[in-house]
Amino acid sequence: MIRLLLAEDVHMVRGALVALLELEPDLEVVADLDRGDTIVEEARKHQPDVAVIDIDLPGLDGLTAAGLLREEVPDCRSLILTSLGRPGTLRRALDARVGGYLLKDSPPEQLAAAIRKVADGEQAIDPSLALAAWSSGENPLTQREIDTLRLAAEGAGSTEIADRMHLAVGTIRNYLTSAVVKLNARNRLDAILIAQDSGWLH
Repeated sequence: MIRLLLAEDVHMVRGALVALLELEPDLEVVADLDRGDTIVEEARKHQPDVAVIDIDLPGLDGLTAAGLLREEVPDCRSLILTSLGRPGTLRRALDARVGGYLLKDSPPEQLAAAIRKVADGEQAIDPSLALAAWSSGENPLTQREIDTLRLAAEGAGSTEIADRMHLAVGTIRNYLTSAVVKLNARNRLDAILIAQDSGWLH
């Protein structure tokens, strides 16, 4: 029997996942939680074989929690189950040495199979995601676009960014629009998140 810890903050999703996983004859959910900062403590208490962790969790994000789990409860391997399919996020997960990375829209049988692989000490990463992560490592942004996004990430508006970079406000808006387009982002905030995930704003 593979013992599971499940960390997912959306109650309906968590309930559905528990019910789904309990249908598998060799899987048992021994703990389900809605916060990231309780993962290590609960893992110590219940000694699961695999922790299935969402990234967006209150208290502590799933990737940080997975890294701590590896240090504090090394016998428990982690599988990230998320809606974030960005290459930069996957690279961060791999840097944290997670055992698996799966998107929430994957078929249910794929989740069970991934859990079994991770429990066996193998990696279960969606191949198309892995390919995207390593092939998209090149930063498409210019230095000016990076500087503009970095200041926007700090909370500066277009006028303040223009003042700090000694440029016209219209030029700053153009840089922000260009960054959004290049990163295939939905908006400015999304562009900042993508660039941060990819490590381009450091």
